[in-house]
Amino acid sequence: MTDTSSATGGLRALARASVRTAIADRALQLFDEQGYDETTVDDIAAAMGISGRTFFRYFATKEDVVIGDLIIGGAALRDRVAALIVEQAPWHALHGAMREGAEEIDANPVRWRRTMRVINSTASLRARNIEKHLTSSALLTPVMSGHVAPDPRLGDLPARVVVSSAFACLDSALTSWTTADGSVSLVDTLDIAFAARLDQTAVR
Repeated sequence: MTDTSSATGGLRALARASVRTAIADRALQLFDEQGYDETTVDDIAAAMGISGRTFFRYFATKEDVVIGDLIIGGAALRDRVAALIVEQAPWHALHGAMREGAEEIDANPVRWRRTMRVINSTASLRARNIEKHLTSSALLTPVMSGHVAPDPRLGDLPARVVVSSAFACLDSALTSWTTADGSVSLVDTLDIAFAARLDQTAVR
């Protein structure tokens, strides 16, 4: 027998996710065209034909439209790394986990290039993005600590450096990919960034 209440709940969740995505896409377009600071919640609501109150049913703040749904970050990234590091070296596990996120971004490049343009052009969003990376780094460092030899005086410093270096590769790859002509995928750009970190001949 079909559980009607579960089916109805599932449809409602899908409908909510669809509306949330539509609001985010329209907001990102406005932010990209008009500027993030210059675009208000009322502007977004008017463009969508909804009220400001309805907007806040889907997003707690205007920032959450841009930052809240970033694919790469947090507990999910930690779990990806933890699964990969069982069989891979720490650096390759970080690369592999971030590469999975890059593949998801490559599936919708127009939306994510727009997202990164808005972030890179807005100081408050850049700060929020850095904050998210710091939070993710704090989650990843204990995972790395079990596989990277500690410093006898400074403990998990080597693990912190490995994690920070991986995020530096990610940020550099995203910046290059966002401003490039679109001929190179984010996955390939990320591969180049991680390889450059390992290639000692790249340092003169």
